Amino acid sequence: MKKRYSQEIKRRAEKLKKSGKSYSEIMSLLRVPKSTLSSWLGKKFAHFTKEQQDVHLAKIRKIALAAVQKRIKKRDEEVSRSVGKEVAGYPIKDPGFLKTILGMLYWAEGAKYKGVSGLKIVNTDPDLLRLYITLLRKCYKINEDKFRIRLHLHYYHNKGRARKFWSDVLGIPESRPVAVFVKKRSRSKRFRKNFMGICFVNYCDSSIRREILEINRQLLKKLVRSNVPVV
Repeated sequence: MKKRYSQEIKRRAEKLKKSGKSYSEIMSLLRVPKSTLSSWLGKKFAHFTKEQQDVHLAKIRKIALAAVQKRIKKRDEEVSRSVGKEVAGYPIKDPGFLKTILGMLYWAEGAKYKGVSGLKIVNTDPDLLRLYITLLRKCYKINEDKFRIRLHLHYYHNKGRARKFWSDVLGIPESRPVAVFVKKRSRSKRFRKNFMGICFVNYCDSSIRREILEINRQLLKKLVRSNVPVV
């Protein structure tokens, strides 16, 4: 026998539909089958009002965004698992392997022009500089007193916080001298704000620089097999 519903249930269904609720949501709230709701609301709500359309579109966009975010998260998790398995097999204790990474990093970011003395690298990315100085310490017997750190800051940076931040990143005691240059505020020139300024890391040892660059030259010859000149 077909179940009978009160007029109050019908009015509630209409009110919910007017508010933008979907059939599925109304079914869940009122425990009324979709076929029954369709017979009550089908003709009356065959066309959305402008307000209902806006509500409906907002819900669809929210659902679509959630689906995209879920898909991106799943993709990123799959990439993370795949790369994690691969990296687990890397010979990270092999000095030659670490020197190769160090060489590529310095080739990309370090000073290579003629006449430069020692190792010089500059960046705003703390993770990149942390990796660089970690590799340098693992690959070579380092004299910590040969490090020279310089910071270029803007007017909005706090000198004390910036010095502590980079000291922690580089593993260099705060008591060590750090040269700090504060750029004067420009009223006309616009610039992109950076997190903790620009950090220059200099290490006074040209022999390490020569070896690193030679590793790059040898790898280029071995892997690319060409006579492309290396600076």
